[in-house]
Amino acid sequence: MPQQKDTNAADPQRALREAARSLNELADRLAAEADARPAPRPGPPADGPGIRYVHGKAEILAAMQEHIDAARIEILTAQPEGPRPGPVLRAALEAVRGRISAGVAMRTLYQHSTRFDEATKDYVRTVTEYGARIRTLDEFFDRLIIVDRTTVFLPANADRSIAAVVTEPAVVRFLADTFERAWDRAAPYPFVPVRAADAAADVVPAIREAIAKLLAEGRSDREIARRLAISLRSLQSHVSHLKAEYGAEHRFQLGFLIGQNTTANDVG
Repeated sequence: MPQQKDTNAADPQRALREAARSLNELADRLAAEADARPAPRPGPPADGPGIRYVHGKAEILAAMQEHIDAARIEILTAQPEGPRPGPVLRAALEAVRGRISAGVAMRTLYQHSTRFDEATKDYVRTVTEYGARIRTLDEFFDRLIIVDRTTVFLPANADRSIAAVVTEPAVVRFLADTFERAWDRAAPYPFVPVRAADAAADVVPAIREAIAKLLAEGRSDREIARRLAISLRSLQSHVSHLKAEYGAEHRFQLGFLIGQNTTANDVG
């Protein structure tokens, strides 16, 4: 009696198809099981060499104040997200005056949008008289406090309820250098002319240039407004101006035309 042939051995392609189907079924089953399991909740960040974490906004403020009070040389701060509340600014005045009186140099970076906020302008005018130096940038950057180039405070999560306190010298040097590069690009905070409508010419072109760049990258209106610390209504006004400038009929076409213009300039 003739021996029956193994059909899979006789048809390698069929064997491969069978193996592929089995693997696909296994992958689908594992994916379904993974989806059915609750996602693991990330644990709190763990301290390590040169970094520790402070939890809770009250605890963060207390830790920052402790280091600021102990500063002897220099305090560098970056404060994004536009104007800060008036009470916060007023509460900061005494701390700034006390540190500067003790011989501590202070420099702060804000975003351009703060130039149109009266409370911030009053604060900047006052601390500048004390001896602090203030500049503004068009672009987004995260909150940062560097004390005596030995300690850095950074947000460690989205709602800023956890702060990272960095003391690793190499990381501190890198962050201080990042601040210095941003400071070099930033514009001094002027008070002449004092009216926002007159001062707009100093910063609006830079804001629109940043908006054009972010539009070309395909960013959403909400993301652009957040990064530049301006309202959606202000953003829409700037976008309307850019549409007229580029001859665009809608937002998508505007992003395309900006991208084309950028490419042509790069090539040229």
